[in-house]
Amino acid sequence: MHDGLPSQKELERELNEYLAKKYGHRVRIISTSFPHPKSKEKEKYPGRGILSKIEFDLKPEELIAYLDQYIIKQDQAKAILATKICTHFNRVRYWLSQRHQGWKYTNYIKNNILMMGPTGVGKTYMVKLIAQRLGVPFVKGDATKFSETGYVGGDVEDLVRELVHQADGDVELAQFGIIYIDEIDKIASSGNVIGPDVSRTGVQRCLLKPMEETEVDLRTPYDPISQLEALEKYRRTGRREKKTINTRHILFVMSGAFNGIEETIKRRLNRQGIGFGAKIDSKKDQDYLKYVKAEDLIKYGFESEFIGRLPVLVVFDNLEVDDLYKILKNPNSSIINAKKQDFHAYGIDIVFEDEALRLIAEKAAAEGTGARGLVSVVERCILPFERALPSTNINKFVVTKEVVQDPVGGLKRLLECHTEDSYKRRYWEAIAAEKEYLRRVIDNKSKGLAKQYGLRLTEERISLIVDFYHKFYFDIDYAFKQLAKYIKEIREFERDFFEETGLECRFCDEAIDVLLTHAIKEDLDIISICQRFAKDLELGLKLVKDRTGQDIFEITREALLSPEDYIRGLIKSAYQGV
Repeated sequence: MHDGLPSQKELERELNEYLAKKYGHRVRIISTSFPHPKSKEKEKYPGRGILSKIEFDLKPEELIAYLDQYIIKQDQAKAILATKICTHFNRVRYWLSQRHQGWKYTNYIKNNILMMGPTGVGKTYMVKLIAQRLGVPFVKGDATKFSETGYVGGDVEDLVRELVHQADGDVELAQFGIIYIDEIDKIASSGNVIGPDVSRTGVQRCLLKPMEETEVDLRTPYDPISQLEALEKYRRTGRREKKTINTRHILFVMSGAFNGIEETIKRRLNRQGIGFGAKIDSKKDQDYLKYVKAEDLIKYGFESEFIGRLPVLVVFDNLEVDDLYKILKNPNSSIINAKKQDFHAYGIDIVFEDEALRLIAEKAAAEGTGARGLVSVVERCILPFERALPSTNINKFVVTKEVVQDPVGGLKRLLECHTEDSYKRRYWEAIAAEKEYLRRVIDNKSKGLAKQYGLRLTEERISLIVDFYHKFYFDIDYAFKQLAKYIKEIREFERDFFEETGLECRFCDEAIDVLLTHAIKEDLDIISICQRFAKDLELGLKLVKDRTGQDIFEITREALLSPEDYIRGLIKSAYQGV
């Protein structure tokens, strides 16, 4: 403002005073403050500040190691997905860091991914895990529910809008999300020009622009709320505001079972005569997927332009009995851990014997639905117990081979013998075996996880994770992350304590283990535990400082367990000149 000219608020106040004198308080000027328009540079280069929101610098081997904790088998799929997704986001990071110099992409090809494999082999789960690890918004859609704009059904662009919702309205963050579309094989055309093929081809074409780069309007013509909001804003400002999201950096991942494509691949391989011959004829159908090419997918019913926008092809392996058994044995298994949480909600501890897990895997393999079969078998076996046990005083339940073979008979036997010593002994033996297996898994993974989270792993800390595994939500990765978080907070407490008291205290590893144990056992935050122990030591340490001048102390395990003896020892050592 120039000198002598009133500001907007001053002008508004003076006008309202004049109107109040003339017409009373029924007439007022109400102005709405709007932020200054974004600079052209910011509009030109969206995503400012995104580097701090997403872990773009993750390396492929680090992401593979993360996936190995949760997913059994699928080594090739994990390697391809981890590598290409890490490359995609690191390339975005590089672009974001260089754009202030006016650098632009040339011949940009996005690493959109097509995944192929039977149901229940971990396709959706793997992409979800990756999005979770990166911290990017994730949206899953079903290709069979989409249709071209103008047809009945959802608009393909709704997936892009849903990313904004998953990002809590943060459009900037949503522009770097992952869209996953399942059952993409269901929109393949059979080659006819009548019937559903018109819609299927239309869906493919509707996906072309979002998969590459386009602006998607965040307001839809069939959303009355967004239209009313736009109308109200136009009434107040006289301007039409168009909110859009750019899909340039949104990664699209498609998946499907592609039943029947094996014959197309087999005919091509035999026709080419590249040395497979009888060997090819002896392969299982699943093996042919490994040789799939773009021409096979086009013959299957996809537009060449559509396949061209999916340059990364990932084939998943079928899961055999041993694979399903390993999924159940995995300490991070969502199937077994979900049942443990279900029973914990009723105050019942449940444990699975090894033979029971093996039998569940065999039954699931017979169903031919991959890991989904595990869920079905577990539910059938456990449901009678989940219904009946909460109404009893039974708080310990062992899932045995006999329970899996005959759930109804197993429930009857449990109700009769749960108080017998033999049943209690069987329960504790199963618990001991489970803990021993968990300790071996942690030992095998400890170095990588400890390095990842900057955590020094002691025997006490491993035992802590094993004994209180349920408090870490049955997730080893989360347990390491939580311990590292606790230790970081302990170090922050040391600094705060020094600023408040002038006493420089440093907890040794054994003392930290004591603090961690109390925090987890008592289910309290670590700062409360530190404050409680510091309160017992503070007066004594100040006394030592006043008498000896010492103001730097190492807090040992003994100092926390017996503060008085620790203080006496400090004073005695000081007077003896030790």
